[in-house]
Amino acid sequence: MAASNDMTINLLMLGRTQTGKSAAGNTLLGSYDFKSHLSPSSVTTCCSLGRSSCISGIIRRNSCELALRVQILDTPSYPHSSLSKEQVQHEVRRALAQHFREGLHLALLVLRADLPLCHDDNDQTIQFIQELLGPTWKDFTAVLLTHADKAEEAGFSEDAYLRSASSTLLSLLSSVQHKYIFLDNQKSIIKEERATILRKLLDFIRKNDNQLLLLKHTKG
Repeated sequence: MAASNDMTINLLMLGRTQTGKSAAGNTLLGSYDFKSHLSPSSVTTCCSLGRSSCISGIIRRNSCELALRVQILDTPSYPHSSLSKEQVQHEVRRALAQHFREGLHLALLVLRADLPLCHDDNDQTIQFIQELLGPTWKDFTAVLLTHADKAEEAGFSEDAYLRSASSTLLSLLSSVQHKYIFLDNQKSIIKEERATILRKLLDFIRKNDNQLLLLKHTKG
């Protein structure tokens, strides 16, 4: 929280290579802060911070409109094509210490809606997040399902998609208290789509009593 008429939320992007993690960060910022393109290898190798301009019309308190600012830390993917797990974790912890000293509101685990979530992949990802965020990671993690437009093209509404989803994905969504958002990549630049996603994120944060996750940071 900044001034009385301002609110800043700190978000951490996590995900595997080519899930659309950096592109999703750009959507939330409403800009192109993060490099995002098709590549046969992991694109992001260092963490980078993106800050939105003041966003109006999203949140009100005591009948007054607040100016919302979004800070997003984009991270190298894990597994990574050239960095070890320890290198990725060290880089993320270093960046969190530098940019989010006051704490983290939400980590967004980015998954592709058009690809099945396999048990082994999920276990690997959950272990990575748990080691990074600590035992309360479930309270501070939400799932962002990208490429939802491709699922829709295949005839799946959100409800139908979840009815057909693997037990692995359903178990993950249940563990994070059903904090999930579908992102339509074809609408990612549309202002209304961005506003809808931000309102959902703010609702997740509000249900968590606006708590910040304070992390033990690695020096160096």
